[in-house]
Amino acid sequence: MVAITSLQREHIIESVQAMYTEVASMPEKVFHFPTGRPACELVGYPALQLDAIPATAVESFAGVGYPFAVDAIKNGHVILDIGSGSGTDVLISSLLTGPEGKVYALDMTAAMREKLQANAEKASAANIEIIAAEAEDIPLPSASVDVVTSNGVLNLVPDKKKSFQEIFRVLKPGGRVQIADIVVSQEVSAACRQNPKLWAECIVGAMEKEDYLQLFRDVGFKDVAQLRQLNYFSASVSKETRDVAASLGAHSMVMKATKP
Repeated sequence: MVAITSLQREHIIESVQAMYTEVASMPEKVFHFPTGRPACELVGYPALQLDAIPATAVESFAGVGYPFAVDAIKNGHVILDIGSGSGTDVLISSLLTGPEGKVYALDMTAAMREKLQANAEKASAANIEIIAAEAEDIPLPSASVDVVTSNGVLNLVPDKKKSFQEIFRVLKPGGRVQIADIVVSQEVSAACRQNPKLWAECIVGAMEKEDYLQLFRDVGFKDVAQLRQLNYFSASVSKETRDVAASLGAHSMVMKATKP
């Protein structure tokens, strides 16, 4: 991985926040990546799940896969959603874990958190707690979470090893991971990785798939495996995005892992 300076990291965070503020506040806008209900349907969300939550959550969906294919969340579980956005996955998790469970919704973008709060109120979801934080520094106690879920977010994180270590730390022994994310099949150039604006495009921050899975093993996880793969960027309206993704073998995957 290419080293990211503190100044570059700051600019990456600013670019990502600007992009997802637009997704939250202008859901009708056409982005270079799929969004909204069409994106949910593209990556495999069942209509029944989407119909059970507010449409204002689904309209700003910007995930890249269907992490619930892992089937990790059970009634009464404590869940952490990293990069919770406007709430599609948070609200589905809230229904799956039930009133006896809890969902921590972590996001660094204020516009997304505000929209999630409104959506949680619409859904009368009292078991959701929204956290303003970043994936590299999760403000939860160690061994406090049963399942960590994330969708299209960790590729945007500058220090992936630190974020994976944080996921491992907050999970209880036996806790599980269900993640959808962007990966590539060949290394992205140093010049691209060091351009903060390109990180928000969801491709240049991505790791090679095998390195991504191995990093989960390296921080202590077992049973690390890919479950699904999707040519996600083929649905982009941008020819440039489709071409860049194709040149790097960029695609989305759903993976699982367990903390021993």
